[in-house]
Amino acid sequence: MDAFLDTSVLVATFYGDHEHHEPSIRMFLSHTKATGCTAAHCLAETYSVVTGMPGKDRASSDEALLFLGDVRERLTLVALDEVEYFKVLEGAAADGITGGTTYDALIARCALKADAQTLYTWNTKHFTRLGERVASRLKQP
Repeated sequence: MDAFLDTSVLVATFYGDHEHHEPSIRMFLSHTKATGCTAAHCLAETYSVVTGMPGKDRASSDEALLFLGDVRERLTLVALDEVEYFKVLEGAAADGITGGTTYDALIARCALKADAQTLYTWNTKHFTRLGERVASRLKQP
């Protein structure tokens, strides 16, 4: 798999006035299921972010689901089975990873499972502490 797009890229793709919209939507549109993927968990994160924004930026559930349907049609979804999921948690505990970075570890493991050459994110700092196998794949769109 060429590219893995994380939640930050999907959120920027959704919002036309987001500061990272243009490079994010170009990245999103340049991939198909054969070349691009995302974590199934990123769908939940994206839904949570866009429906939880304050004021005029809050998307309705229907708007969010319409966009996530487009994501499902364009990108391959990668999920962890129960053994893989628990191994990530064991690794996080062993490495002292706690809090929200745990979710980044789950997302990174999906990128590794897909053997994605590049993990695209606007939050590179969140992923750099997850080891060289992850850090070496990080890039902003």
